[in-house]
Amino acid sequence: MGRILAIDYGQKRTGIAVTDELQIIATSLGTVATKDIWNFLTEYNQKEKLDTIVVGEPRDMQNRPSDSSRFVEPFVNKLRKTFPNLKIERFDERFTSKMAQQAMIDGGLKKQKRQDKALVDSISATLILQSYLESLNFLRK
Repeated sequence: MGRILAIDYGQKRTGIAVTDELQIIATSLGTVATKDIWNFLTEYNQKEKLDTIVVGEPRDMQNRPSDSSRFVEPFVNKLRKTFPNLKIERFDERFTSKMAQQAMIDGGLKKQKRQDKALVDSISATLILQSYLESLNFLRK
């Protein structure tokens, strides 16, 4: 079984999280400058066996694609062409930034550290992946 990699795609930086080989635990890999994302994904895919890439799907409160969808859609299309042997999934990313902020507060991080957008993106990718894993477990039951 290969790993599942999650992406919280942004215009400047992209949060990355990955599962263990048994697809049980979601762990943050940090962030990558978006301009470097293709090199990162290619190298990571060569080093580790991936089964699936999950990309956060930006939606608004009415469950419609949000403004940032116009940046994410071309990325997902290129992802499918670049990695045709991998399953590419989309997963709702609503509230992940707020949940990341709350997790940092609950974790006792100081205000200055909570303003680190790279940390928020990294935690958001982990939350997307954890939610995706939970949805798979729910479907399997």
